[in-house]
Amino acid sequence: MPKIVFLPHSELCPEGAVIEAKPGETILDVAQRDGIDIEHACEKSCACTTCHIVVREGFDSLDESSEQEDDMLDKAWGLEPDSRLGCQAQVKDQDLVVEIPKYTINMVSENH
Repeated sequence: MPKIVFLPHSELCPEGAVIEAKPGETILDVAQRDGIDIEHACEKSCACTTCHIVVREGFDSLDESSEQEDDMLDKAWGLEPDSRLGCQAQVKDQDLVVEIPKYTINMVSENH
């Protein structure tokens, strides 16, 4: 099974994490299953950018983003060429290294 390496994030996973993933799972679902609480204000419907992540390794193994995802990513804080929405990016058969950005455009989080 492929693994996702989540790089350390000061609030969500200070130590970082390595999690086995099943092909077809989204990066967001894998993170949540292991207790990494990446925000997802739109409940995974591709209607916000709070689950924005940057795929540092393995980006090319993912399916291309949809036009709807690209439109949403244009609004993400800290957009990079290898940015994806965690709720849309599905794991394939290759390991990934993922960075969770420090900030989102969500000014108010219901969890804080």
